[in-house]
Amino acid sequence: MSNILRETVLEVHHWTDSLFSLKTTRDPGFRFDSGEFAMMGLEVDGRPLLRAYSVVSSPYDEQLEFLSIKVPNGPLTSRLQHVKPGDTILINRKATGTLLLHNLVPGKTLWLLSTGTGLAPFLSIAKDPAVYDRFERIVVTHTVRQKAELECGEAALEALKANEYIGELAAEQLLYYPTVTREAFRNEGRITDLLRSGKVYQDLGLTALDPANDRVMICGNPHMTSELTQYMQELGFEMGANNKPGTFVIEKAFAQR
Repeated sequence: MSNILRETVLEVHHWTDSLFSLKTTRDPGFRFDSGEFAMMGLEVDGRPLLRAYSVVSSPYDEQLEFLSIKVPNGPLTSRLQHVKPGDTILINRKATGTLLLHNLVPGKTLWLLSTGTGLAPFLSIAKDPAVYDRFERIVVTHTVRQKAELECGEAALEALKANEYIGELAAEQLLYYPTVTREAFRNEGRITDLLRSGKVYQDLGLTALDPANDRVMICGNPHMTSELTQYMQELGFEMGANNKPGTFVIEKAFAQR
């Protein structure tokens, strides 16, 4: 397993009964760009059991952070949710993904549309100084079922304000729009519906999505990703890839947890 790094768990935080995050040590040789994912997991019966997890950390962080759901009978998460500080986590040393700034052509506003743990890569991007140079405004949307699931993202974005590198930039350029689908909340409903109705733009004081000025990244459950992909194409956006930048990108890698 020469391509597998063995990292030590430093911290585990259980946000809800179905959501947790963990921080690990970081091998100096592990390199990644904001928005990428890595294959991460555990050794089970002498073999690595790995799934794709977006890295929450920024490329300049000394530790690695991951966000995961809990699946009671999931091959990996049924075990991963029980790790504790001092345990060993396996990480493939090669990170990859399509949610990269260079996969988008220049624009003015960057929209980061997420559901559930799809927020993870966008927390990494929000910590990247390069994003504030490339875009005048960054909009992070996060849709979850229950309000408690927002706490992880809210805590991370609040901490960003105190970041010595980009705290002031984030305070001026970053907008956060949380939505909840199964409880009463100030922003209720799926992000797809709120975009189509125009409520998001009204609430944030922004104009509707326009491929001339806006760039979009999408990460979340497969249904949301498919629906938003169709919506983007209806609006005239073109999907970008590693070999051809576009006006929006999606992350197709979903862990079978």
